[in-house]
Amino acid sequence: MMKQELIQQLIFLARILLAVGCGAIIGYERESRFKTAGIRTHVIVSLAAALMMVVSKYGFFDVIALDSVNLDPSRIAAGIVTAIGFLGAGVIFVRNQTVSGLTTAAGIWATVGVGMAIGAGMYLLGIAATLLMLVIQFLLHKKFRFIKSPVVEQVTVRLTGGESAFAVLSGRFRENGIEIVSAKIKRSEAQEGLVVKLYVKFPQSYQLADIIRLVQSVPEIQSADF
Repeated sequence: MMKQELIQQLIFLARILLAVGCGAIIGYERESRFKTAGIRTHVIVSLAAALMMVVSKYGFFDVIALDSVNLDPSRIAAGIVTAIGFLGAGVIFVRNQTVSGLTTAAGIWATVGVGMAIGAGMYLLGIAATLLMLVIQFLLHKKFRFIKSPVVEQVTVRLTGGESAFAVLSGRFRENGIEIVSAKIKRSEAQEGLVVKLYVKFPQSYQLADIIRLVQSVPEIQSADF
């Protein structure tokens, strides 16, 4: 009986080690792209998920054997999915009107699923999910011509003249398919004119040379910082 229990514990340990390996692979891809959550974070998340899944599924056999006890073995698994939210929220940042870290947060959430699957004994499902995550990350990080997403950038422009100069600039931006997300305007103290801090949404096809030509085509622009 003791030998059989030891073998069962070793099987559980093998599951946890496999989950660690899958988490390390996912974390390596994130760390190679200089993301905040890397190998260690994903390894610990996958390990913990597998461990909790094993405990949820097998840790209460001695209690369930009692006639007066009725337990739901899925309750810990449900708690894992809920609890991982705080960790995902910790890697999401909002800066310059753009949100970063969403993919890493989603990856952490998916890594929990990998750990849970392996902890439950679904080895093929867990390994397949790991490989699918890697394929998705590598493929969608490539820039496909048919996928065009806008890019939000901060631009500080110094204009000669007053509000009419800003109206000219706004009109030129619209003509070139550039959307002004927000604008902060203040008077220049050194000389008559305006200092405008813009958050603008450029089409992905826009290059730096296009922006320079656009700036040069507006005589009211004294200088521009990107």
